[in-house]
Amino acid sequence: MLRFGADGNHIIGGGSAGCVMANRLSADSDKAVCLIEAGPRDRNPFIHMPLGVGVIARTGWVNWNCETEVEPHLNNRRLYWPRGKTLGGSSSINAMVYIRGDRADYEGWGAAAGADWDWPRMRELFIALENNQAVHDEHHGNAGPLCVSNLGRVNPLTEDFVEAGVELHYPRNPDFNGVSQEGFGVYQVTQKDGQRFSTARAFLDPARSRKNLAIETNGLVERILFKDRRAIGVRVGGRDLLLRPGGEVILSAGAVNSPQILMLSGVGSASELRQHGIEIVLDAPEVGANLADHLDYTAVATTADREGFGVAHSFLPRAIRGA
Repeated sequence: MLRFGADGNHIIGGGSAGCVMANRLSADSDKAVCLIEAGPRDRNPFIHMPLGVGVIARTGWVNWNCETEVEPHLNNRRLYWPRGKTLGGSSSINAMVYIRGDRADYEGWGAAAGADWDWPRMRELFIALENNQAVHDEHHGNAGPLCVSNLGRVNPLTEDFVEAGVELHYPRNPDFNGVSQEGFGVYQVTQKDGQRFSTARAFLDPARSRKNLAIETNGLVERILFKDRRAIGVRVGGRDLLLRPGGEVILSAGAVNSPQILMLSGVGSASELRQHGIEIVLDAPEVGANLADHLDYTAVATTADREGFGVAHSFLPRAIRGA
């Protein structure tokens, strides 16, 4: 039962952005906040053990299991695209690598959207949010909510890989979030004491006990409800949850589900929406278009030793330890 279904603010999506929004908004005790997540709570043990990523990234337990459309430049293959479906979103199923975007990306944001999105402001926010367990310098924060640490154990094959890059005259880089991102080195991870530190742990756990915050899981949002192009509520499981005057709907369902929900709600390309019999609220052809992502390439080789990561019964003890 949604305790704040007719009040306050509805946040759609309990992932990386949604957890932060729930924390920040509910810090004001005068605001009632309802965080609505389509997936379950983040209790699956494979979420919290780092090497569990090899399991949850390939199962539907806490994963939308998305696939791309046929890619003509990749021999017409469909590519597997895991997306988190639990509290913490994709931060609960990803590889935990802590690395910021390239400075030039944020400079592009600043040129398009103003100084609040430019690199100096974004760098300031990164440092403020970070609680780095290992690095103490001007490039990192040590008092923020998001725990970052060195790998507990660096695999010898990783060290060999870095050395190979140096032998090819690439720079050795001890910190990809420092002066430069170029080179070979060992990345840091969003972990604490050998366990995953998702945005649910960083931002939602400290706020869970607040009386003005309702966290509702297994609640699939079907659409946003509009009146005169203003959001007035959401539909969840066939039930309309309306806002009181002054309340807001905050859409933070990720790069795939956010445009999907907008289009199901009548915001998108008018010609495409008509094909599916969806009533048009706003003709916005850019919604659901122009998405780009990088490829993830995995090279697999057989070795005679036990240093690599493999699927075998003998590997399970290491996976449970997170080693």
